[in-house]
Amino acid sequence: MPRRLGDLEDAVMTRVWEWNRPVTVREVLEDLQKERSIAYTTVMTVLDNLHQKGWVRREAEGRAYRYEAVSTRAAYAAALMNEAWSASDNPAAALVAFFGMMSPEQRQALRDAVRMVQVDDPAEDAEPPAQETEESTPAEEPAAEAAPQRAEEAGPAEGDEPGASATGKGR
Repeated sequence: MPRRLGDLEDAVMTRVWEWNRPVTVREVLEDLQKERSIAYTTVMTVLDNLHQKGWVRREAEGRAYRYEAVSTRAAYAAALMNEAWSASDNPAAALVAFFGMMSPEQRQALRDAVRMVQVDDPAEDAEPPAQETEESTPAEEPAAEAAPQRAEEAGPAEGDEPGASATGKGR
C-alpha cells in the first residue's frame, strides 16, 4: 500500500507527473530552484529513494539517469484514499464524513465518476429484484445512495473531535 509522500518527494513527483516524460535530476533541480534553495545531491537522493520505493523507473543515459513515473498522480491519490478508507473500523461512517468535507465541485466530480463507473458496468451494483411475500419488508436503500442522507446516524468518523458531526461541522 502506498505511503503518503513527504513534502520534498511530492514536489519532485509533481514535476515528474506534470511533465509526463522521462526527466533528469538537473531538470527537476532547476525547476525546484525557482521556489527554494536546494542541492543537486538532495534531488538525486530523493529520485533514488523514489526509485527504491517503486514510484519511478529509471534508465541510464550516459553518466546520468532519466526518471519516469510508474503510475499517474490520480492512481496515487486513489490508492491513498483506498488505504485510508480500508483502515477505518467503520468504512460507511468514514465515507459519510469524507462526503461532508467535500466542496460542491468535488461532490459533482464524485457523481460524474459514479456515473462513469455505472456506464462501464451497470449490472455490477444492481441487486436482484426483491421478491415480495407476506413476510417481506421493504428493501433497504443501497448504502452508497443512503450514506449522505444518514450523516447523523453514522456518528463521527475516526479521528473526529467530540461534538463534531459526521459532516465535520460542530454542533
